[in-house]
Amino acid sequence: MATSGSVDFNLDMAEVTEEAFERCGLELRTGYDSKTARRSLNLLFADWANRGLNLWTVEQISQAMAQLSTSSAVATYPIGTITATVGASGSFSIGETITGGSSGVTAEIITKPSGTTMTLTVPSGAFTTSETITGSSSSASTTISADPSLADVQATVDVLEAVIQRDSEDLSITRMSRQEYLSIPKKTTQGRPTEFYVDRQITPTITVWPVPENSTDTIIYYRMKRLEDADAAVNTAQIPFRFLPCLVAGLSYQIALKRSPQRIDALKMMYEEEFQRASSEDIDHGVPLRLVPSYASLRI
Repeated sequence: MATSGSVDFNLDMAEVTEEAFERCGLELRTGYDSKTARRSLNLLFADWANRGLNLWTVEQISQAMAQLSTSSAVATYPIGTITATVGASGSFSIGETITGGSSGVTAEIITKPSGTTMTLTVPSGAFTTSETITGSSSSASTTISADPSLADVQATVDVLEAVIQRDSEDLSITRMSRQEYLSIPKKTTQGRPTEFYVDRQITPTITVWPVPENSTDTIIYYRMKRLEDADAAVNTAQIPFRFLPCLVAGLSYQIALKRSPQRIDALKMMYEEEFQRASSEDIDHGVPLRLVPSYASLRI
């Protein structure tokens, strides 16, 4: 007999929800049933982020490091991209501070402005739509169309590892803790960065030390991002095929907590087994152990 020849089986959110309800001995009937299931799915995704590294959510970021315009500044950059749309950006300079004329909000320019866009550090607040922004060193001015979105940066869960690229050569850089960064006597020392600190706020940032001595070096790092939300019923989950059984089992357990208490223990056990099976395969086969974010480092 002939095989199907297809390898595209997947489940959309409606099918995942229906399967989970059936495992709870329930029938999916109302719009509220779907709403509460989507809420549980998003909580499940948060649980997965807390359980360790999901390899398919890891992406490489290459980010230019601007030499800041003031010697008193430390080198802190967003983990991801913050892009501002402006009226014109030709006269602004890398590393200079822009200030909103009405809001007073400030940010530094990270990469060379192009056309009507520029990438920024995390702004000190919210820019006012269509306000005039002025550069601190170039004195250039233009209008900013709207407050830049922080969504890409806020999707970051953590930074796993990083290097500094100089003249096409990748140079190692070591992660330090908050306490280790705090103990550095002079944080504005300039040189080739050898260490980095990740501040895991709602809008996370990465700070390198020493402060970059030029605007040509690049920091390259791997970040783990949060999974995309479970929204419309016709959407599929942002997961690899091998995690589908775990997804359904996890949602079944979450629904049982609210609707089918007599099945909680059995469904929890099934979920944990499915997660262990899926996560044990979600490894970097180049190393003998499962990857997990490492927060400890030694500074000499």
